[in-house]
Amino acid sequence: MGTAPQEDSNPQVPVLDALGPSGAYRTHNRQQILDVTGAPLAEMSLAPALFVNRTMKALRGAAPLPAPERAAALARAGELFRTATLGGFSPQEYEQAVTRVSGLPVNVVRTATRTCAERVGQSYRSVLFARPDGAVSDWRDPLARTGQALWTRRGEVLAVHVPGNHPGTHGFWPEALALGYRVAVRPSAREPFTAHRLVLALREAGFGDGQVALLPSGHEAADAILRGADLAYGGDEIIRQYADDPGVLSLRPGRSKILLTAGTDWREHLDMIVDSVVRHGGTGCVNATAVLLEGDPAPLAGAVAERLAALPSLPPSDEKACLPVQSAKSARALETYVLERARGTRAWLGGTGFVDELGDGSAVLRAAVHQLDAADAPQLGAEMPFPCVWIAPWTRADGIAPLRDTLVLTAVTEDEALIDALVAEPTISNLHIGSHATHWHRPGLPHDGHLGEFLMRSKTLVRV
Repeated sequence: MGTAPQEDSNPQVPVLDALGPSGAYRTHNRQQILDVTGAPLAEMSLAPALFVNRTMKALRGAAPLPAPERAAALARAGELFRTATLGGFSPQEYEQAVTRVSGLPVNVVRTATRTCAERVGQSYRSVLFARPDGAVSDWRDPLARTGQALWTRRGEVLAVHVPGNHPGTHGFWPEALALGYRVAVRPSAREPFTAHRLVLALREAGFGDGQVALLPSGHEAADAILRGADLAYGGDEIIRQYADDPGVLSLRPGRSKILLTAGTDWREHLDMIVDSVVRHGGTGCVNATAVLLEGDPAPLAGAVAERLAALPSLPPSDEKACLPVQSAKSARALETYVLERARGTRAWLGGTGFVDELGDGSAVLRAAVHQLDAADAPQLGAEMPFPCVWIAPWTRADGIAPLRDTLVLTAVTEDEALIDALVAEPTISNLHIGSHATHWHRPGLPHDGHLGEFLMRSKTLVRV
């Protein structure tokens, strides 16, 4: 949790510096980074607009590394992110810091470290899957002599404003470096450690100070980052202000869902359903927030609630923790919001509250399960930062309308006509057919489309 910028530094906590064109830059104007109990954990230097403008100019003036060097540097960066001491933090100290400020269980953070490292290390390979088969990536390619599509950047500098809900959100933007972009990253005040560590790893791996920068900043300087870039990507409040700009790719809520059609015995898929809801502490955009069943949803809702009710309330540093933790104040505010949103539903779990205070200023967000009367109930699209699932009946007459605006849809069905309709629906980003958890993914596959689809374009090239 971040607070307002502080002028006075605390010598007892580490400082996360801005990383500009001449290396680390420590400012007098800093932001406190608090853990979920409210204790100061670190300070983050806030870069002024003048420094931001100078950094963005340096990024624009730098030439991209040759492609083989980019590939090798990304592979090294992934390994460094996972194993090296960076910015004074060992991997274990980094994971403990992320756990303390985010409230994510330490096992979730540890898994995220490995996953992020793998994605970064394979970034160069992953972007190749986004390139059209008929395009080449270099004008020197012999195929270009007779005319060929050339895959080329839409710009030179990318601004990244990544939210701090989960370290895994940082696993995708290094693909821009793989494509030759220079990148400016504005870290989240909620959890800046992952962005700081990743930029340090990339620099140590071979990307120079003019290739990737870390620019913690307030709103004025954050706007300067966007103005100084050709394209922007992310999901914080600054990005959302520019969501209608074609040069901005705004991350959207996941609202991931599971559909089970008639003829499917939900009991055979209960493990998958519960895992989809609670994995990652239930905080990810790929966690299931809704389950639709062709039939009576009550027995399924009861079974899911029974499983989730058995999860323990533990501090995030406990190895057995599996539920997220927030400050008690934030948790109570969220509880009030969710209970109001759930009015008129049948609560199987969490209907009178789901906050379990730990006595140190923090509180566990326990799971909530609510049954809806119909597939068009407004709560179906409500995504919460903890395991909160809405379970509703679905009929063929409902069609695919309740399944729209979904990052990941797991459809347990053998109805090929329905599958055809789901594949064709443009607002369903990813489709899992059969009993595959909504959080399933591997490097090289699109998350919400390939990032390369936004960063690149094809142009015709013919040469002598």
